[in-house]
Amino acid sequence: MANELLINLVSSVLGEGKRTSRGNVAYHCPFCEHHKPKLEVNFTENKSNKNPWNCWVCGTRGTKIKSLFKQLKVSSKYYTELQAITKDVFNGEIETKSTILELPKEYKLLDNPQSKLEKKAYKYLRLRNITKRDILKYQIGFCEKGDYYNRIIIPSFDVDGKLNYFTARSIDKNSYLGYKNPPTTRNIVPFELFINWDLPIILCEGPFDAIAIKRNTIPLLGKNIQSELMKKLITSRVDKIYIALDKDAQEQAFKYCQRFMDEGKEVYLVELKDKDPSEMGFIEFTNLIQETPPLTTFSLMEKKISMI
Repeated sequence: MANELLINLVSSVLGEGKRTSRGNVAYHCPFCEHHKPKLEVNFTENKSNKNPWNCWVCGTRGTKIKSLFKQLKVSSKYYTELQAITKDVFNGEIETKSTILELPKEYKLLDNPQSKLEKKAYKYLRLRNITKRDILKYQIGFCEKGDYYNRIIIPSFDVDGKLNYFTARSIDKNSYLGYKNPPTTRNIVPFELFINWDLPIILCEGPFDAIAIKRNTIPLLGKNIQSELMKKLITSRVDKIYIALDKDAQEQAFKYCQRFMDEGKEVYLVELKDKDPSEMGFIEFTNLIQETPPLTTFSLMEKKISMI
């Protein structure tokens, strides 16, 4: 039987995985960053506290979640949760210092492109309706060389203005890896610096979507709400939450709608058609959410049934 608490903990670090067989879950590997989920972790409960994990591409492996966390240099709170779940004793092996996240040393703000590559990156942003004002507000940059070569860099800052994540998007449409993740956890509140918790919150998938929506929007950096963001949404004063996920994430959207409704929030499920918010743009998306009615228990049930 798979240890569901352990799955939730590891998923809060690696992102949502794909369940395979025999209690295994496959994740996107943070070591080789293959475009398919090739890092497989076994979550079957056993007496030896062992959970073998292995990437089928780069060969990085271990026998315990502890060794996985150690290689990822996660903060001490994850070891504390792990110990509570597995009852494993770490004997002082816990890494108490969190990795200090920094932007790539090759990062350059893209407000005044000079080189041919920078101009190409700037044009890429303009085609996605990103303005110079957006570039300055979100400190959008570009790497012309290094590990993040030819990638747009979109930083995320916490409430104190401290960098807590960044996304690196390739401007090459033929790149086998569209996004390259930094070596840190996604269990944060993305774009928190720009959020007013007294106003309605909009949840979307990616940073380009959030920039297009403009108003009080948090990108999930995927399709799943990480535990830190979930806790913040539930405990904050915000009373209205709009969920705008792609059609292929409807199951997750329904689950989150139900969770927020159970917590007494007023929830709106924004039904995207064939375009995501970054393709729609600010005006079209704003018109859509203004036409979206709040969910009721009955209307949510109707939407779930329509998906069967």
